[in-house]
Amino acid sequence: MTENTPGGAPSPSQPSGGAPKPPEPSGVDLARVALRAAKEAARARGDAAQQKKQARRGGLRSGARADGRDPMALGSAINRLITERGWEAPAAVGGVMGRWPQIVGEDVAKHCVPEKYDEDERVLTVRCDSTAWATNLRLLAPTLVARLNEDLGHGRVKLIKVQGPGGPARRYGPLRAPGSTGPGDTYG
Repeated sequence: MTENTPGGAPSPSQPSGGAPKPPEPSGVDLARVALRAAKEAARARGDAAQQKKQARRGGLRSGARADGRDPMALGSAINRLITERGWEAPAAVGGVMGRWPQIVGEDVAKHCVPEKYDEDERVLTVRCDSTAWATNLRLLAPTLVARLNEDLGHGRVKLIKVQGPGGPARRYGPLRAPGSTGPGDTYG
């Protein structure tokens, strides 16, 4: 079944080497290829439209696989936040304030309470309930600074500022005149 042209040469549809060339796709095959390409394009457009729609609704939804948007444990979220913001030192000092009785001892902790930590100056402020305990803590301050730096890392606390007891809270009673500053305001 070879077709020959009138000159006896093989037709252009069959190569001269003898191996038959695969036939060109016919009308039905071309339609199938075009349909497959159209379906893939429509699927891609649909996926893009779905992603845009989800983004408008508040973000993409998580699927069955692990994703960066999945919920995480509270402890790991807090640790990541502390690391990202550079809050390691204040968080460590806050931990010391929570463990104050274990660091200084129960007797001292009953009478002296840490109030604040200044990260820039690296000063821990401690308030005592009596002047005697404030004096005692001033004498213990170098030892406490060494113990705190051992726990937190070298140089985190340079100084412990000890404050004595504050005066009594000002009382506002029913006989107080609005706008007055106290007994010194009587004559003028």
